[in-house]
Amino acid sequence: MPRFGSTPLAFPDFKGATRRLILINLAAYFALLVANIALRNQSIDLAGSLGLVPGLFLHGNIWQPLTYSFVHIGLWGTFLELLSLWFLAGFLEMQGHSPSWVMGLYAVSVLGTAAAALAIYAASPTLGYSISFVPITGCFGGIFGLLAVIGLLYGDVQFMMFPLPIGIKARYLVIIYALVSIAMLFSAQRMYAFAQLGGALAGMMWARMAPRRGVSFLLSENWYGLRNRYYRWKRRRAARKFEVYMRSQGRTVRFDGHGRQLDEDPDDKKRWN
Repeated sequence: MPRFGSTPLAFPDFKGATRRLILINLAAYFALLVANIALRNQSIDLAGSLGLVPGLFLHGNIWQPLTYSFVHIGLWGTFLELLSLWFLAGFLEMQGHSPSWVMGLYAVSVLGTAAAALAIYAASPTLGYSISFVPITGCFGGIFGLLAVIGLLYGDVQFMMFPLPIGIKARYLVIIYALVSIAMLFSAQRMYAFAQLGGALAGMMWARMAPRRGVSFLLSENWYGLRNRYYRWKRRRAARKFEVYMRSQGRTVRFDGHGRQLDEDPDDKKRWN
């Protein structure tokens, strides 16, 4: 596992995935704020419609797992979420992870949070307790996913426990957050806690399974590999057809397994493409 010293008391660079995540969530916050002001006389609850309510999702609001993380309620809470995003996403980019990798990690964590919330809601009748219908909002799941991955990959890095001037290693910080979430499973906020743990688990799975340069790089590599395999197959097929044609003309030509013609002299090792 990589080992790093204490992180400097400075903001990471505001670029790449960090900048995109901050600006997207900030734009969503102000857009929802303006929309609520415009619709204040129409009794429309945008937070309830865009936030994640498992009961409503199962009755047709299928967009909620994609929109709930953009619903930010309260200026102070939004500020803390965006500040956490800045530090955590920026740290991962500073360690050499590509913007697409960090964006993929965040998206998977957010979707994992939604999946965990839906799972515990579906299982609640079997487990014998009810689930609150308070909408799940905010990007807390994505943030916990980023933090869990930092604890997994860079566990010896020290973070400051804001607002206290105390340093703590990333792995211990993740363990504390996880224990708090586990304790919350026995309270009225069990859906929030279970969803947060789901986001962390999804993030760690992404870190173990996804390529370092992101899914877009993997897809492009697979596409080019598939295309090259197709061209090589066409070349071999054309070579076989040419061999058959030349035999019909009383001549013999030979090709190797890559469709490249061999010289007529078997002792001559030269080949041409």
